[in-house]
Amino acid sequence: MKTVLAFGTFDILHPGHISYLQQAKALGERLVVVVATDKNVQKIKGRPAVNGQEQRRELVAALRIVDEAIVGFEDDMIKSVEKVNPDIVALGYDQKPDDEAVKKAFEERGIKAEIARM
Repeated sequence: MKTVLAFGTFDILHPGHISYLQQAKALGERLVVVVATDKNVQKIKGRPAVNGQEQRRELVAALRIVDEAIVGFEDDMIKSVEKVNPDIVALGYDQKPDDEAVKKAFEERGIKAEIARM
């Protein structure tokens, strides 16, 4: 079974989130979604999350296409990849860093996951 891992803040779910997750799910049979911590939302968005991390995780987990939703790590986002050990990491078109930086970080940590940009 091919596992796909997707990341996001998912503060207020909208059609763009659904499209991203549908595209990610199409790459495999199992979709695991990492929801950003409240502190990481503040860092990424420059503002606090409207909904807390557990509320956001519950909303994402309730989506039919999502097989599992977890809250990520604050200090190291790659820890989530190591924890889930996916076959593919699906990144949104606007997510940073660029693919080459992610590939390099994966290589340094022995992660074999493929990177797919949605």
